[in-house]
Amino acid sequence: MAEFDYDLFVIGAGSGGVRASRVSAALGARVAVAEESALGGTCVNRGCVPKKLFVHAAQFRDDFEDAAGFGWSLGSRSFYWSTLIANKDREIARLNGIYRDLLIDAGVDLIEAHARVQDAHTLEVGGRMITAAHILIATGSEPSMPNVPGIEFAMTSDQVFQLAELPRRIAIVGGGYIATEFAGIFHALGVTTTQLYRGPLFLRGFDDDVRSFLASEMRARGVDLRFAADVESIEKVAGGLRVRLANDSVLEADAILYATGRIPRTRSIGLEQAGVALDETGAVRVDRLSRSSVPSIWAIGDATHRINLTPVAIHEGICVAKTLFAGVDTPPDHTGVPSAVFSQPPIGTVGPSEAAARDLYGEIDVYRSTFRALKDTLTGREERTLMKLIVERASGRVIAAHMVGAEAGEIIQGFAVALKCGATKAQFDATLGIHPTSAEEFVTMRDPV
Repeated sequence: MAEFDYDLFVIGAGSGGVRASRVSAALGARVAVAEESALGGTCVNRGCVPKKLFVHAAQFRDDFEDAAGFGWSLGSRSFYWSTLIANKDREIARLNGIYRDLLIDAGVDLIEAHARVQDAHTLEVGGRMITAAHILIATGSEPSMPNVPGIEFAMTSDQVFQLAELPRRIAIVGGGYIATEFAGIFHALGVTTTQLYRGPLFLRGFDDDVRSFLASEMRARGVDLRFAADVESIEKVAGGLRVRLANDSVLEADAILYATGRIPRTRSIGLEQAGVALDETGAVRVDRLSRSSVPSIWAIGDATHRINLTPVAIHEGICVAKTLFAGVDTPPDHTGVPSAVFSQPPIGTVGPSEAAARDLYGEIDVYRSTFRALKDTLTGREERTLMKLIVERASGRVIAAHMVGAEAGEIIQGFAVALKCGATKAQFDATLGIHPTSAEEFVTMRDPV
């Protein structure tokens, strides 16, 4: 491939692009990556990492309140938003440096500039032309804002991490995991929080028991959840912002966060002019190997709008590197992908919802348990935990596990391994639980509902 400047040129130094670059370089390829923003992409800078730090900050509210039941006496306490922001920024800067070091140590050329595809093998990068045998699109996604009068007064999830001060009242518009997570965060930090969603129940695509259970728990905590609530307009008024809903009701807030979906960040890098087929959302259409309609141009992660999760983008990046430079066609495996929603309480899930499982497998058995965690027997907290297993009746194989409750993500990660290995309900039943834990409930449910 000596006729090209590089064997692989990657646009985007997020988690997927960086991993694809490093693995390709380790396999002997000459690699460059272009990034016009902060290294690490959405996850590190405006997504998973800072959001989880905010979740940790929010959880201290419960810890302080629960301490009294265990004999602790706490004095007055105060929360300083500016301290959280400053400490978050310092950690993100540290991670940016780590990503830079990873690329340099791997021998990848980092070009901090905007890259635009000119044709199948040529890019314009920071004012100069560069050629590559293969081009990988790893540009991620960006928030999508609806055309609502006054939308300019709202912020997106990209902006919320730099909010100058904590509002007294916030309206969060959206029913996905981002909106739901921020509703829990702001409420726990003492903000009067309203979440608005135009549909009948939030978290579409998740198991129905999980969705309704979480809604009940969030309302019990004091979050104002309003479903079938369609925003008609936003206006600036004395003392804040006014949201007018389709049912003519009015809500006033100091800040409005729109989290109504994300779209692939693909429109300004020359893909269509180069002949790359995009779908109606702007996602790159790819085959099973992540190759686009132009054979030398590939795409991974949120830019393809398959499963928009950081570990999935990393996995897809590794697969592309192996396909191109290890000589082995390696399609990514999108089955059995576990995920978590860091709501309060959190969700952990792997496998299809009950409704989807019935469509996919026909006859199934469902095991479900709700209980009050041991810790809360002394705190006075009435919060409950939900656990659910879905089993294919014919084979006895466990095809899904869902949980709402403390440490749900940590617990489901382990059970995702079992499901990936094809574990059966009989094997779950034969596994001894660790007592007393919440996780043991997954191996002690005996009777289907």
